[in-house]
Amino acid sequence: MDSTVVLYIILSGVAALVLALFQYFYKSKKSRLNLVLSFLRFLTYFFILLLIINPKFEKTTIFNEKPNLVIAIDNSESISHLDQDESALKFLDSIRQNSTLANTFDIEYYSFGKDIKSLDSVNFSDTQSDISKVFSSLDQIYKNTIAPIVLVTDGNQTFGTDYEFQTSNYKQPIYPIILGDTTTFSDLKIQQLNVNKYAYLKNRFPVEIFVSYSGNANVNSQLIITSGSSRVYSKNLDFSKTDNSQSINLTLPANRVGVNSYIARIVPLNSEKNTVNNSKPFAVEVIDQKTNVAIVSDISHPDLGALKNAIESNEQRSVSILKPGTFLRTKDNYQLAILYQPNQAFRTVMEDMNITGANKFIIAGSQTQWGFLNNIQNYYRQEITSQTEEYQPDLNNNYNTFIIDDLDFSSFPPLLSEFGDLAFNVPYETLLYKQINGNIIQEPLLLTFEENNRREGLLLGENIWKWRAQSYLNTKSFQQFDDFIGKLVQYLASNKQRRRLNLNYESFYNGNGNIIITAQFFNKNYEFDNKALLEIILKDKATDKTTILPFVIRQNNYQVDLSGLDPAEYSFTVRANNGEATQSGGLTILDYNVEQQFLNANVSKLQNIAADSQGKSYFINNSEALAFDLINDSRYATIQKSSKNIVPLIDFKYLLALIALSLAIEWFTRKYNGLI
Repeated sequence: MDSTVVLYIILSGVAALVLALFQYFYKSKKSRLNLVLSFLRFLTYFFILLLIINPKFEKTTIFNEKPNLVIAIDNSESISHLDQDESALKFLDSIRQNSTLANTFDIEYYSFGKDIKSLDSVNFSDTQSDISKVFSSLDQIYKNTIAPIVLVTDGNQTFGTDYEFQTSNYKQPIYPIILGDTTTFSDLKIQQLNVNKYAYLKNRFPVEIFVSYSGNANVNSQLIITSGSSRVYSKNLDFSKTDNSQSINLTLPANRVGVNSYIARIVPLNSEKNTVNNSKPFAVEVIDQKTNVAIVSDISHPDLGALKNAIESNEQRSVSILKPGTFLRTKDNYQLAILYQPNQAFRTVMEDMNITGANKFIIAGSQTQWGFLNNIQNYYRQEITSQTEEYQPDLNNNYNTFIIDDLDFSSFPPLLSEFGDLAFNVPYETLLYKQINGNIIQEPLLLTFEENNRREGLLLGENIWKWRAQSYLNTKSFQQFDDFIGKLVQYLASNKQRRRLNLNYESFYNGNGNIIITAQFFNKNYEFDNKALLEIILKDKATDKTTILPFVIRQNNYQVDLSGLDPAEYSFTVRANNGEATQSGGLTILDYNVEQQFLNANVSKLQNIAADSQGKSYFINNSEALAFDLINDSRYATIQKSSKNIVPLIDFKYLLALIALSLAIEWFTRKYNGLI
């Protein structure tokens, strides 16, 4: 409190005293009653003046801050498969019952499988495990605190980034509790199987199989691939302690349209303990047609390669990058043309497509000749300003032409486009709006429309290659962006009549993955209906067992989760509003559980992350020392801290109560003595 405020308080006291004495002693008889009343009035004035001055006081609070202790337990099926579930639960109970540990740390519990969440219950039922997500998620939560982590796991990861790499950025000590032992058993294993999802009728498709062996003796076995009851391939294999892995490359014929299921199997050794990892199912969808897409451009640009890679990520599609003249000579070979930044060189191409009514996707940018494009078609007209602007995308959740997912478009970099208004002469649907400096303007950045039985898309911006790169940074994969472009291409390449019920699903799924079918349903005006009742009727083709499940609405689509279904081949019918619209299809769930492919804990990797983080690893049978080591580690001592707060006098509610009390006593005293 500075000297000026002290001076104001002294002056307030003097002023309050002068006013009180003046009111009760000026031209009044001196008496003990007046003295009491003047004192009460003095208090009232003084407290009110103090509130006006509002001096500030420094308040110091001292408290103890305990370090955090994070317990993260693996909830995946591999724990129970290795018979470590009871040991893990006993260890968890021992931590919870350790009062000394609870007094030393603020303990937080988490469980993880494919995702990490606060610990509710542990049942070891997650079908995949992503240990890297433990470190990426907790690093954000405990970034500026002391928070060693106890990682209760077998170290076997089936999904996500390599966790040993992820821990290099994790700044907390790691204490792995290893669920398993180092005992080595002779074991043959299909380490990895690579095959394309699609093949073309009357072609052969490649299969790559990696087989590994752990053991000391020389052994021999046989690789067998079957389809149904038929053997389609076999090969003898030999292994030794030094020659312990083989890569087998083969091709299989694609003779039947549809989903063809196979099982690759290594004949197990007599001494093998785990034979689950000796076989792996896989499937290939054989199709008899392919969508050919032409990217027509008169300039070179990174967008061309990005679009080609995104579209060809689906094996059903192929892309050719052509000059306008070359495309015109071969146009009958393509189901869709993407016209990149059209200029005068596109005149003949545009005139021909206008006559034939071919579908097209136009991408405009800084090198687009809008004067030419305005005159060559009558659907829209761009204001020509000879200026450019950068626009970020914003997803239109009400877009209902086909099912789309939000790729976190708000994080995508802006596209460069012509500045000015765009006027339309036909109805259109906006997929992405323009956004400038965080402000959404009701102008389309990406749109589609249908006119005279033809479909067209228009993207008003170049540098879409940056979107694909950003999508990879966001998700560590190009898949989401490529699927988005794929859906757009699929829609534009087709002239089929629009359906009121649209489904999005795969032909086959691994049994341990998420199996989600999404759907959209439109009313008779082709407006998205969010009040419809959708259900799927599934029939197991082998047993004729029927299962009926409802869809639930998620933003702009309906979803049903089939992850709990048994591996089998299913036919299904999706029905909207008891038959107002229906669509049928089929899918296959493969019998494969990746969590059952492990025979041992990944001891070396867990020991490495402990050493690199200045922690320590423990086997589950020798984990009693963990609590002692943590409690006696000087890095985790409780820290005494103090905080200083500046508190203004006006926050003291008791002062208001004193003002009210002094006024009340003064009033009652005067009333009692007949002065009122």
